[in-house]
Amino acid sequence: MLNLNVQIDQHSGFCFGVVYAIEMAEEILDEQGYLYCLGDIVHNDEEVKRLSIKGLKIINHEDLKALFGEKVLIRAHGEPPSTYELAITNNLTLIDASCPVVLKLQNRIKNSFDKKESIYIYGKHGHAEVIGLLGQTNNKAVVFQDINELNLESLPKNITLYSQTTKSTDKFYEINKILNENGITVNTNDTICRQVSNRDKELREFASKFDKIIFVSGTKSSNGKVLYNVCKEKNPNTYFVSNTLQLEKSWFNFQDTVGICGATSTPMWLMEQVRDSLMTF
Repeated sequence: MLNLNVQIDQHSGFCFGVVYAIEMAEEILDEQGYLYCLGDIVHNDEEVKRLSIKGLKIINHEDLKALFGEKVLIRAHGEPPSTYELAITNNLTLIDASCPVVLKLQNRIKNSFDKKESIYIYGKHGHAEVIGLLGQTNNKAVVFQDINELNLESLPKNITLYSQTTKSTDKFYEINKILNENGITVNTNDTICRQVSNRDKELREFASKFDKIIFVSGTKSSNGKVLYNVCKEKNPNTYFVSNTLQLEKSWFNFQDTVGICGATSTPMWLMEQVRDSLMTF
């Protein structure tokens, strides 16, 4: 036995938007035994698997077009207006679990679009939340995930800048600074969720306290990739796993201190499973 000293980061795990969506899903699953969900309810395969066993059916937008008279869950990421229009046409009841932070952002972008502002969104191309944000502008806003994607010389001299809610605050303000330095007047809207962005600082502190760090996340989670790199930067002995089968005994030495943490899409029960597996090494 390696006699590892293992501790879970209590700040890790689901953000309130994901908790809200999963609670809504479980309530309906308990009532009717099944529920359609538009896209993965959370970017974590293990949690999706758990809910699928309870009757959650993951569908895509093409599947939605062929669905009539059913209940469909809108996950925390939110959806564009076209989804709500289709729901009316197909007599679908939408169980809207869009995160309140995302909904507020959608409304702000819609107001800017109605005022004919030049809208730029710092976010990941093709991300579910970003698709919902773009929908508020009839897909006319410009999405970029790196400042290098923008030709600063040809940019309008006045722009309105928004951010996907889960992006880095530091990076967002760095982009804002570069735009200003290039003579662009920026109407800056800091729309980053602080529950997510604060994890960055919290994880730096957490990762520095242990010999080894196990970062638990689904491979589809953008937030997971960012936070894993935060941990790795602070503690080079950081390992990324999606489930207990990926743990390797060879990573550890006798009586190592081990910290377990995860993304905003990582369930606490999964981190507890990882802890229990490590205790058997």
